[in-house]
Amino acid sequence: MTAAALLAVRGLRVDFLTDRGPAQVLDGITLDIAPGEVVGLVGESGCGKTTLARAILGVLPSGPARIRGGEVRFKGVDLLREDPRVVNDRVRGRAITFIPQDPFTSFSPVFPIGTQIMDLMKWKSPRGDGAPRSVWSRYPRERRRADREAVLEILRAVQIPEPERALRRLPHEFSGGQRQRLMIAMALLPRPDLVIADEPTTALDVTIQAQILRLLRALVKERGVSVLFTTHDLGTAHEICDRVVVMYAGQEMEAAPTDAFFGRPAHPYTRRLIASIPDAGREIRDIPGEVPSLVAPPSGCRFHPRCDFATAECQAERPAPRLLAEAHAVRCHHPVSDAP
Repeated sequence: MTAAALLAVRGLRVDFLTDRGPAQVLDGITLDIAPGEVVGLVGESGCGKTTLARAILGVLPSGPARIRGGEVRFKGVDLLREDPRVVNDRVRGRAITFIPQDPFTSFSPVFPIGTQIMDLMKWKSPRGDGAPRSVWSRYPRERRRADREAVLEILRAVQIPEPERALRRLPHEFSGGQRQRLMIAMALLPRPDLVIADEPTTALDVTIQAQILRLLRALVKERGVSVLFTTHDLGTAHEICDRVVVMYAGQEMEAAPTDAFFGRPAHPYTRRLIASIPDAGREIRDIPGEVPSLVAPPSGCRFHPRCDFATAECQAERPAPRLLAEAHAVRCHHPVSDAP
């Protein structure tokens, strides 16, 4: 873990039990996020992005999921070995918050938005001296009043019209973009150090996506909040992120500042992925081969069966991170240094 890292994931391994045997969903993931940094986690569907996000939050399904090793250090403390009650009271939903992919299913359809947001503030308000210990715990009147003012302020910041009236409305009375703005507001209300956004614009149309991305980036930069932004859309990552990490089949392949990631990609998978972006002036390009099964994945670098540069070394051993430039690391025995 570097001295500047707010979050440092080291060697994280997660399996899921399946009928065909354990699926090795995360295979020794390494990831750093600095204070105030927006990091994009990109990759194809099923590469492990959401599993990594849930492992950091500590909300992996307790039945099928099994952490086989590694560390998730937040402010120097390994959350995997911390007392779960401490993580629940002081970290999850307070220091680390979450923006889901589908905001509609995250709200109860029968309670007004204001009731649901104030329930969050009762437990996770930054003005509290600790979370209430039961659902019957008293909500101090003065803190409730201050919390409600903070709610109205953040609703204005995320551009919800008529905040006072909005608190009395039900979730279905808001558009998809407005519901996602409400989710951003709820993620920022506890004054977190880190927000994990799990493909938060996937369900929105393109014009609304752009508005939400600009709003999210402006708000987190203004407040100095770090963000882990998972997406399968490289255009979205380019729009919002300071640095990009690409994953393939449960392994991280390359991490670089956004300009270097798109301008000087070094891993063969990154280069193939960027080359596959549709362009009006050329034919659509795909990546030959298929994504491997995670139940019996390839040894070594999991991309080697589809890689033009693969050798026996790639099959025998997964490469350690190699630093090519400041903040630009690649896990490849044969990185390509020239720009595409």
